[in-house]
Parts: sequence; C-alpha cells; structure tokens
Amino acid sequence: MKWQQVRELFPDQFVLLSILEYREDEDKKIITEVAPVRVIPEKDANKEFFKAEPGNIVYHTSNEECVIHLRKDPLMRVRRR
Repeated sequence: MKWQQVRELFPDQFVLLSILEYREDEDKKIITEVAPVRVIPEKDANKEFFKAEPGNIVYHTSNEECVIHLRKDPLMRVRRR
C-alpha cells in the first residue's frame, strides 16, 4: 500500500507499519510501500515506537511523506581494548 493510501484510511493518527519497499537518498530512507499493522493510540505512540520490531515503524499520518532520517555518525562510540 502506498503512503498516501494509509494517510487517507487513517487520517491524523499514529500507525504501526511494516515496511515493504523503500529507497535511500543520501541520509534518508524514503518509504514507498507499507502494510499497516494497526492504529496506535497517541498516548502509547512513544512506547510502541521503541518496541517496534526491525522492519516496522510507528509513524503519524499527518506527514506528507514517510521518511526515516539515517544517522551516519552514531552518538555513542564503543572503545575497543
């Protein structure tokens, strides 16, 4: 399902999505195909965001595009011994 279709079916809501297709553009992953899993109540969105399995994302349908900003420089560095 295209992101625009998800936005029309679930207006102004958080939705748990399974990512089916995407393309990368520099430091962004632009999601092009998704499968909606379920609507997430606003009060639970933060908790569900951090619980999402790999390949899934919690996203709000007020956004025109479904985009993940990729971090090239991790905030936490691991010191090797």
